[in-house]
Amino acid sequence: MYRVLLVNDDFTPMDYVVHILKTYFHKPHDEAVAVMMAVHQQGKGLCGIFPYDLAETKVALVTADARQRQHPLRCIMEKE
Repeated sequence: MYRVLLVNDDFTPMDYVVHILKTYFHKPHDEAVAVMMAVHQQGKGLCGIFPYDLAETKVALVTADARQRQHPLRCIMEKE
């Protein structure tokens, strides 16, 4: 299993991070805001824990979306 994390940067808008969490990780609004705040305050926020293939796909989807909108948001995966 792999943890999918968002990594803080100084440029990606907070509302966009909430959008990513709701769209790609199906988080309810309150939970998405809590994860976004963890990213902002602690440098990383846990999006979820997934099998390798699904984690890899989610990282690729989030990264592609962020690049398309010209945000430097990083989404990474780490072995659980």
